[in-house]
Amino acid sequence: MRRVTPAVVLGTAALLATPFAAQAAPGGNAHTDSYGTKAVYTPEQNSRSYQKAPAGFTPVFTENVSRHGSRSATDGSDGDLILALWNKAEAEGQLTAKGREFGPKTQALEAAMSTIGYGNLSARGKAEIQATATRTAKRLPSLFATIAKDKEPIDVVSSGQGRAVDSANLYGAALAQTDPDLTSLIGTTRTDKDLLYFHKAAGGAAYRDYIANDQRLATTLKTVTDQPKTHRAARDVLRKLFKPAFVDRITAGEFSSIGTDVEAATAVYNLYAIAPAMSEESPGGKGWGMDRYISARDADWFGYISDAEDFYEKGPGFADSDITYKMADVLLDDFFKQVEAKRDGTSDLGAELRFTHAEEIIPLAALMGLPGSTKAVTADQPYTYASNPWRGASVAPLGSNIQWDVYRKGNAYLVRMLYNEKETAFKAGCRPVSKGSKFYDLNELERCFGRTPSNG
Repeated sequence: MRRVTPAVVLGTAALLATPFAAQAAPGGNAHTDSYGTKAVYTPEQNSRSYQKAPAGFTPVFTENVSRHGSRSATDGSDGDLILALWNKAEAEGQLTAKGREFGPKTQALEAAMSTIGYGNLSARGKAEIQATATRTAKRLPSLFATIAKDKEPIDVVSSGQGRAVDSANLYGAALAQTDPDLTSLIGTTRTDKDLLYFHKAAGGAAYRDYIANDQRLATTLKTVTDQPKTHRAARDVLRKLFKPAFVDRITAGEFSSIGTDVEAATAVYNLYAIAPAMSEESPGGKGWGMDRYISARDADWFGYISDAEDFYEKGPGFADSDITYKMADVLLDDFFKQVEAKRDGTSDLGAELRFTHAEEIIPLAALMGLPGSTKAVTADQPYTYASNPWRGASVAPLGSNIQWDVYRKGNAYLVRMLYNEKETAFKAGCRPVSKGSKFYDLNELERCFGRTPSNG
């Protein structure tokens, strides 16, 4: 494996700073949605097309919440499972031509992930975060000039998990590179698990009980996963690697101590899904080519299964329950509190920067009614791609972010939201300052989200 130097990372950052950077799916023959929440980050709007603030308004504050950048797999279980089957098949002469390629390539990918550390940022992930910070500074040059001149602090907070802490530190360092006068103003990254790891904190107790014990959830996910199409897709995936007789033995359960047919195919899919995030660590940085071992159709299907799990466990979920996203209110509340403190003169912060995980971004998107996260389902009409717009690759790709820019004119304050760097309207019922505008009066947002003095 080639060593990735800081120069390489910065070079990638420059590449990713280009609007609409490529999706980095080697081969390019599979739909982006198939990667689910492992999709790599791409800004969704060219900054040159952003609306200008209404006359007389100047930026006085910005805040964000960002998922960490692209990372390695959180553990080596997928590689272990499929390589255990691969070793048996190799010993028996039961590999296909592609199967013979697959083993060494998977071993190399696993070695690369192990080298940077399972769950840690990849070179691409570091570049994604750096590039996002650079674009933020370029979007708001007068704000950051004022922050530097008036010595306004920049608060940086994370979930405390390694990849979120690293993302926070990289973001701050990249901001400082845009203006060295910001360096001393960027606070040491602090940890707030209640705010940015709420699914594992005290506020997530009812949610964790739902995940562990809700029978409707368990039944629904089993119904989604364990259907004939899944088993057909699993056989298709395995037949690319193993000869038919060996696939039959996997399907018959001969190797159940290692994994079922669906578990084995899912492992192949998971390696396919994580590979773009590890593109810089591939030989020559050319990508791993894991799409050779799963068809676009089968990747789409396993991507759907992955999305269904995230939809029901973290997203809009069932229409008669808010258990999956109610706990995100602590984070939405903090967004409002920061802006209100700026308006009320009780905060001198120039920026509030938060770094977290998909488990927080997905429920926050549902709570806020962000695009793609507005439609829950019933037991009678379950989540499908055909009937629901929710897609993990759009809602919470690696490096996904929600940003609020705050503008002031006299005593009036406006807020403009960016979702994955696309100007985004607030939820239905919130009225912008004029038709088609992406700017909203803070008082209107407080009304629309039902905030009162007691929770402000």
